[in-house]
Amino acid sequence: MSRFLFFFVFAGICVANAQNQADTLDDFHINDQEYLERRGANVMLAHDFYPESHQGGVGIIQNGLRVATNGDLRLEPAPGQWQPVPKVGQRKVDRQEKIISVRMQYPDSSKNRTGFNPIIYPDLNLSYTLKVKPEGKSFKIIIDLDEPLPEDWVGKVGLNIELFPGILFGKSFYMDDEFGIFPRQADGPGFYNEDDEYRLQPLAIGKKLVVAPGTPAQTLTIQNLGENKLELLDGRAIHSNGWYVVRSLVPPGKTKGAVEWLVTPNALKDYTYQPVVQISQVGYHPGQEKKAVIETDKNTTDPQPVHLMKIEPEGGYSEVLSKKPEKWGNFLRYKYFTFDFSEVKEPGMYVIKYSGFTTVPFKISKDVYKRGVWQPTLEYFLPVQMCHMRVNDRYKVWHGLCHMDDARMAPVDTNHFDGYLQGHETLTKYKGGEHVPGLNIGGWHDAGDYDLRVESQASTIQGLTHIYEIFDVQYDNTSIDEKNRLVEILQPDGIPDIIQQIEHGALSIVGGYESLGRFYRGIISPTKRQYVLLGDPVNQTDNKIYSEKKPNDTTQNQGGSDDRGVFTENNPPRELATAAALAASARVLKEYDPELAAKCLQIARETWNSVNSNSSLDKVDLAAELLQTTREEKYADFILKNKDDIISNFGDTGWRIGPILSLIGNKKFTTAMQEAARNYYKTIEAEGEKTPYGVPYEPNIWGAGWGIQNFGMKQYFLHTSYPEVFPEKYLLDALNFILGAHPGVNTSSFASGVGARSITQAYGMNRGDFSFIPGGIGSGTALIRPDFPELLEWSFLWQQTEYVLGGGTTDYLFLVLAADKLLNEKP
Repeated sequence: MSRFLFFFVFAGICVANAQNQADTLDDFHINDQEYLERRGANVMLAHDFYPESHQGGVGIIQNGLRVATNGDLRLEPAPGQWQPVPKVGQRKVDRQEKIISVRMQYPDSSKNRTGFNPIIYPDLNLSYTLKVKPEGKSFKIIIDLDEPLPEDWVGKVGLNIELFPGILFGKSFYMDDEFGIFPRQADGPGFYNEDDEYRLQPLAIGKKLVVAPGTPAQTLTIQNLGENKLELLDGRAIHSNGWYVVRSLVPPGKTKGAVEWLVTPNALKDYTYQPVVQISQVGYHPGQEKKAVIETDKNTTDPQPVHLMKIEPEGGYSEVLSKKPEKWGNFLRYKYFTFDFSEVKEPGMYVIKYSGFTTVPFKISKDVYKRGVWQPTLEYFLPVQMCHMRVNDRYKVWHGLCHMDDARMAPVDTNHFDGYLQGHETLTKYKGGEHVPGLNIGGWHDAGDYDLRVESQASTIQGLTHIYEIFDVQYDNTSIDEKNRLVEILQPDGIPDIIQQIEHGALSIVGGYESLGRFYRGIISPTKRQYVLLGDPVNQTDNKIYSEKKPNDTTQNQGGSDDRGVFTENNPPRELATAAALAASARVLKEYDPELAAKCLQIARETWNSVNSNSSLDKVDLAAELLQTTREEKYADFILKNKDDIISNFGDTGWRIGPILSLIGNKKFTTAMQEAARNYYKTIEAEGEKTPYGVPYEPNIWGAGWGIQNFGMKQYFLHTSYPEVFPEKYLLDALNFILGAHPGVNTSSFASGVGARSITQAYGMNRGDFSFIPGGIGSGTALIRPDFPELLEWSFLWQQTEYVLGGGTTDYLFLVLAADKLLNEKP
């Protein structure tokens, strides 16, 4: 009887413990990654700090989607870029009290009128602690001020949290007895406050807000437990890239618990992350390794079979291959499996099905990379980005003839924005404010910002040169008329497009050098109002050189001018890299435009003779390009003189020196480089094994796509220079990553318009239309630290979908053409 009683009590204890464990999993708790977690919801605090781009403070991930961010004290109801943000202290985790906290402070001295993007802070010293604390299925956000708000700041400082708009348009909300829908555009009425700042009337005011009550996966409740009310604001009143904002003001005289919210993100019952099958959105060559990556919930133990289905010409599917996937292991917050279907080589269209998920259609074909993969970048993106041109596209004009008033010398001692800084002198014969001729020709707008950075121009022409030389790309589908400054997309003119694009970039760099006597740092709008322009860049300036304007001109920029400013700098590494690009371009321009080619080579030689850097490695690229262009022995001698540094830094230099070892002609050096290659390959192997994608993926805040395609581009040179050491695998894995085999639920190709699914809301010149430019390449899936991969359908997140020139463009072109060449040259 006592034995029976013991087992009865023991079983009861086990059931109770199991129930308590289930309750714990269903309630918020602090996990090993130092954020709050419950099944279906996570709350991060200060793992990231990038509030300008909606990433930082308190962030909420709900049922697999980031729905809210930037929970923190702010000085504006709906902040934008270049506005004050607090300095972030150390995050602390008190597991006994179940609190995560971080110290915050205004101003941030590292940004106050200094740094890459200087911010003007007001005369306010404000220190506080921001906390999150689990409360069962809810959590609290708590603000403890060190001192009460100064009287002048009462009514101006509040706790904000931003709601991602892309999933809320047309959804409903309740605020106490008020209710409505989230509007697609910023709707009035509006008003000007006491500081003459424009605001929109709040969408609702009350104590308790329920977001999307009709959509359980997104239902979020925010209740203000303090004395002030909540305001639901539309953050797009001033800033086109704003989000919806929930805000409550800090009451006067309060310190501890100055603001306290109770937040309840609805978590779906027994929420489980639904599997995602990640593949190249373009497809595969029959001869390449073909692996789909399957991303599943971390609790997955027994995977289901994967089915490869061929789409039949008459309709329907036929199963080609079915088997259980191979377990890869845990990465980020998910468990991964792989499905190897390399054995399937029959040409056709296919899909993969797994546990209710079906991929988009993809090809298996020897011609998989031959059309519609690299061409959009060359025939759409590069032409659209061309500055000082009108760009026509059938019935459409991408932009008018722009920036013909370039440029005025930037004033000295100017800490501009976006990294532009003019020192104590102009370094040229021109004074600040004077017009500099020769700058209104050539070049590409860098992303959606319309500035011309010299490194972007240089790396673009250098990358295009390598592409033209190695792959003999004679493709012509664009008319480019430099004399009449006219571009016609989808109209061939008998000249290879790549050659014309190289010419366009070289004209900008050479024109600037001839006028200034040195390379420009960059050319950029004088005011932020111009800089944030959405749409046609012809509207940034009036195309009239300032010195020719009438005295009664009423424009207010740069002392009356809307002309862009040109900046200079002493930066030997950047100057040497730019000269290397010109030295390369001279090779391919010599037949098409011998005069421009001669200028490119002359400037490269002058830079070689006059510019030195603290590191000999900064000059290696220029030495390599000049050696290829001139075959002069002195450049090979320089490389040999610095062979020890080159060998010890093989990861940076091996891909560059490998192709010219025969020109250097030193057997001992060649042997040493081959040994260094073998050692470096061990590093590549180890890095590739860290992820299920076969490539290094360690993003900070920005997506890692550009870095991965740059990695892949270099792998081509390593593979062709040291074929016995480096396989083609890593190049192809990098390409698959860019084209869709990457972390997260959004499996889009990072190249807009390429593949069955791609980024079609991107940070380009037409982002205000929530659109894209074909062939533009975004940085791709970002990491919401510590472990959440994200690629949102939203055109204003530059850390995920921004287009850039330079390697961000040319490395992609190179990678696709390299894959096609290698795979189709196989026996």
